[in-house]
Formats: sequence, structure tokens, C-alpha cells
Amino acid sequence: MRILVAEDDALLARSLAKGLRERSYAVDLVTDGEGAVTQGVLNEYDAIVLDVMLPKRNGFDVARMLRARDVQAPILMLTARNRLGDKIEGLDAGADDYLTKPFEFEELLARLRALHRRQPALAPEVLAVSDLAVDTRSQTATRGGRVLPLTSKEYTMLEFLIRHAGAVVSRAEISAHVWDDNHDPLSNTLEVYVGRLRRKVDGGAAVPLIHTRRGAGYMLAAPSNVDSHGSRAHEGDE
Repeated sequence: MRILVAEDDALLARSLAKGLRERSYAVDLVTDGEGAVTQGVLNEYDAIVLDVMLPKRNGFDVARMLRARDVQAPILMLTARNRLGDKIEGLDAGADDYLTKPFEFEELLARLRALHRRQPALAPEVLAVSDLAVDTRSQTATRGGRVLPLTSKEYTMLEFLIRHAGAVVSRAEISAHVWDDNHDPLSNTLEVYVGRLRRKVDGGAAVPLIHTRRGAGYMLAAPSNVDSHGSRAHEGDE
């Protein structure tokens, strides 16, 4: 998942980014409302963590502007103000949830998971294709009951693929959700990670699940759901 964090408190922003990245999220940071609007419109995020008291534009204005520009990412609003009127204003502005400072990081994670499950519809915590199971709560994966030793980034990529099981996802789509703005889209990093992930998911298995669609992208699916037009299980990613 790729998260936009809009927070002008430098210490809190760094702490949130560090914690989220350790939990396999890709994170972009901005420190003012104008930056939040710009990034929110330009990039596709799985969620936006938005502080109310931002310079240049406050969080209420940012939420309204993002919704007016048809940005659909769920918004978790942060504030030190606990007044009911502020919560109502935030929700009416387009926020999906509201978290009052100070808060525990684990609660923020739980709220992000809950928001993600609602988009676009309620999704199970354990996603499965064939004998591959991905537990989005514990961020672990098993194949045939065997725990896969995934790195944080490999898990993020696998979760994105299984959430789109049966559909071809492009390199650009994977990059947008797995990496942040520091990723060089012209590098071969994505192919390297696909190769590593493929070895861990499909290595030693009789049935490959990760497939390459030449010139289009990648697909995670059981072979019965893969057509014969250009799909390859092991082409071009080593």
C-alpha cells in the first residue's frame, strides 16, 4: 500500500513514516496543505493521513479540494483538537475517519487497515489463490502451508498482486503502490523484486502462480485462469 502522510510536525512525520515503512507501506511525506493537494491529485494512494493544522491550507480545505478533484483515496484525519464540531467538519469535508492526538501507532495502523478493507468493498483479511494465502493483518504469506520468508517490499508487492488476482497489473501500477517518490521508474528494481518474489512463491511448486504478460505487466492467478496469449510463468524477470 502507498500512503500519503501530510504532517508539519517533523518529529511526528518522521516517526509515522518510519513505522509505516517498517510495516511494508510505501510512504510519501508532505509538510503543508498545498503539497498535500498536489501530491494527492498527482499520485494514486491507498490512503491519506492528513493533519488538520497544516500551514498554507488546513486539512479541512485539503480534504474538500481532493474530493472536488475526485480523489477517492480514504482519508484519515489527525488533530489535537477533540471538539465534536471539528470532527463533524472533518467528516463533512470528506474525511473517512478521525484520530485525535496523541494516539498509539497501533491504533493508526488498525484504522488504516479498516479503511482499506472498505475500498471499494469489504475484503477478507486472508486472501487466497490456489494454495497461496496472504494474511493482510499479520502481513505474512504461506504456500501449501509453508511460511514464505518475504522481505517487507516483497510482501507489499505480493499483497498488491493478490488483491488484483486474475487481472494484469502494469509496471506503472505496481510502482505506484509499492514504491514512493524516491523510486526510479527507469531502473530494473521492479523486475529484480518480481524475480525474487517468484522464486519464493513458485520455487519448488508444481503450479506457478506469478505470470508475466509480455508488454503489459504481471498477473497472479492459478493456471486455469491464465489464457494462452503471451503469458509466461518465468520470462524476463531473473
